[in-house]
Amino acid sequence: MTSPADFRTTRWTQVLAARGESASAKSALSDLCAAYYAPVVAFLRADGREEDAARELAHDFFARVLERSSLGGADPARGRFRSYLLGALKHFLTDHRRRAVAAKRGSGSDPVPLSTGTDTSPGCEIPDSTTPPSDLVFDRQWALTLLDRSLLALATEFASAAERAQFEALKPWLTGEPGTPQSAVAAQLGLNENAVKVAIHRLRRRFRELVKSEIAQTVADPAEQRAELEHLIRVLAA
Repeated sequence: MTSPADFRTTRWTQVLAARGESASAKSALSDLCAAYYAPVVAFLRADGREEDAARELAHDFFARVLERSSLGGADPARGRFRSYLLGALKHFLTDHRRRAVAAKRGSGSDPVPLSTGTDTSPGCEIPDSTTPPSDLVFDRQWALTLLDRSLLALATEFASAAERAQFEALKPWLTGEPGTPQSAVAAQLGLNENAVKVAIHRLRRRFRELVKSEIAQTVADPAEQRAELEHLIRVLAA
């Protein structure tokens, strides 16, 4: 059985390895940035930016993280990496706005204040009641990205042509979009229907394991890992 100490050293490998100047540390940090790029862009889009502007700002944010080769205050004992990164992004946006205001003042033209704004809203936009909160958009895209990464990891486990054909035939039962009857898939794969049911059950079980493993990369405590999984399910259903 895995001890709490083993859990902390193995499950937080990516975050802990992302600290430092070694090639492995920088590689781990780069991988984390890639994993969270889509959620950050989604947050910035929900915050009122156009696609190109959101991507440019996301690049600036991750460039700062990569340039410092560190995750600063990220600590396994302090909770979820997802929450830490979102807080870091909001802090980055606050600094970005302050620098933009300072640059405008330095040009000799003072901006006209329309409203005070917040850390996650420029303050001059009328909120759209039909748009979900930026934090929820971030979490939802995080959940979708995590599922995509888990699905990709699962696909790589089916290396041979026959295994890949079976995986592609059964994948709709993972994504929730089965359009072909199991009987037809059984005939396609040369299996009986019971064998297909068993294969789907095993595929789902393995997919859940990979999702949990992906979550565990940036969540230290087993209880928080379970809570993170429940949160993933909630935001996808929202």
